[in-house]
Amino acid sequence: MLIHSANQLLTLAGSPQRGVGLGNLGIIPDGSILIRDGEISAVGTSPALMVEYIDEPRFDASGKVVMPGFVDPHTHALWVGDRSAEFEMRIQGKSYLEILAAGGGILSTVRATRQASVEQMTAETRPRLEAMFAHGTTTAEVKSGYGLETQSEIRMLDAIMALNEEGPLELANTFLGAHAIAPEFAHDADGYTDLICTDMLPKLVAWSKELHPEKPKPFVDVFCETGAFSLEQTRYILTTASELGFPLKIHADEFDNLGGASLAADLNATSADHLVATSPEDITRLAQSDTVAVALPCTPFGLGETHYTPAQAILDAGGLLALATDLNPGTAWCENMQFAIALACRHLRLTPAQAIVAATLNAAAAIGLADRIGSLEVGKQADILILDIPDYRHLGYRFGTNLVQTVIKQGHIHHVN
Repeated sequence: MLIHSANQLLTLAGSPQRGVGLGNLGIIPDGSILIRDGEISAVGTSPALMVEYIDEPRFDASGKVVMPGFVDPHTHALWVGDRSAEFEMRIQGKSYLEILAAGGGILSTVRATRQASVEQMTAETRPRLEAMFAHGTTTAEVKSGYGLETQSEIRMLDAIMALNEEGPLELANTFLGAHAIAPEFAHDADGYTDLICTDMLPKLVAWSKELHPEKPKPFVDVFCETGAFSLEQTRYILTTASELGFPLKIHADEFDNLGGASLAADLNATSADHLVATSPEDITRLAQSDTVAVALPCTPFGLGETHYTPAQAILDAGGLLALATDLNPGTAWCENMQFAIALACRHLRLTPAQAIVAATLNAAAAIGLADRIGSLEVGKQADILILDIPDYRHLGYRFGTNLVQTVIKQGHIHHVN
């Protein structure tokens, strides 16, 4: 079909955008885009394409903004149960690490997840994915990490793969066995680190080869943080994973600066995420690499914190910056990338244009898919949003409502509003 007469067609054509160059939307006024066989076949002005493709079925986007689907490159969308009681504890003054030390936090979700079947996991997660899609996310990364034992982690990956097959939301999977120290190893973090490297990762290789040989290998991620994994433990896990052929991610500097961002750059990780307490030296090292810095503004918002990712310093250094929701049961139950954009404009001081690129093209780079999604260019997958707004700046300016009217995923239309 031919989508035509868009008030603004945001193409974001080109490579992921680095540093102060972030924010080039490639706007075509009165824009038009042709979709065939789930891919983008032509992009241009409506007068030109409506003459050239006169017999195509048409979709009138008059007065609307047409743009790439959002890519959410960091989520923990798969879990069982909830942690609403902890929200109340935080309001009463308990810190995240205090709750974790008391057996709450991640470990409370671990207890529920270990008891859950794949069917229960998918049933509880499906509504969250549907909400993400309705708010314009067309591709999302989803992590394991609430099992902290080999079989539970594999079950989580099985559930992610099953949900990906259901669609329409496309999922990239990440193994996060190193999300926290397993309760059985509460006083032996090195022992649990060894278990990940000698048991979990080799079995992950077998799982990937035997059950999903046609799929890319999952990312391997580590929560490098005080109370979780030290820098050296993180290096051991990620180096082992790299030697086994897995692409890498890292949770770094959410609370303390341990050097995880520089480690990510040294190991050529696809992304380094959180980066709230990252030092100027680590920002410089990260910006000199192709590792994408992923800001998660919903997390400090959810925690009631005032410190956010130093986005301006990352851009000034020439870094690649992306946005994600960090959707999870403890700190950021938010399925809405539009809200992440609104927070980024206020607390990261991004312009709406910068935030949009960070939530689409650069976010696609943060999961290694910028060659296929994240922009509206000939040959790319037809993942497209039609927003019921006249100007792209309404993203960021407005919040608390859904601006998406229609989601198009691989050429298939899904009406939202």
